[in-house]
Amino acid sequence: MGLQIVMGAMMQCSFGLSPSSLMVLPTNKVMGTTPAANIMDNKPFVNILPFGMCKSMANPAVAAATAANKGVLTQMPCVPATAAPWVPGCPKVLIGNMPALESNSKLMCSFGGVIQIVMPGQFTVTE
Repeated sequence: MGLQIVMGAMMQCSFGLSPSSLMVLPTNKVMGTTPAANIMDNKPFVNILPFGMCKSMANPAVAAATAANKGVLTQMPCVPATAAPWVPGCPKVLIGNMPALESNSKLMCSFGGVIQIVMPGQFTVTE
C-alpha cells in the first residue's frame, strides 16, 4: 500500500539528471492536499516535465550528439516520451474512473528510462 500521489510530487528518471515535478490538472475533480493523480497523468509536457539533461543513447538527440562527438557520450536536453500509463495503479481507489497513482508506481519512457516517484506531494493519505 503506497501513498497517494498529488500535484507537485517529485519524480526522477533513471536517465535524467534532475528531478521534476508532476503536474496534475484538476480535471478529475478529486483533491488530496492538491489535485490527486491517476495512472493516466502521463502526458509529456502536460503532466511529465523534462528531467534536465538526458543520457540515454536511445534518445535520438543524444545518439546524434554522441556520434558527432566521436563516440563520447554527450548529454542533450530531456524530452519526455511517455506513451503508456503509470503501472501499477491502485485498483481499489478510482480517480476520474481510473486507478489512483500511488508512490510505488513507475512510468516507462520510450527512450528506456524508468520514471519513479521520489516524494509523493503529501504524506497523510495512503491507498
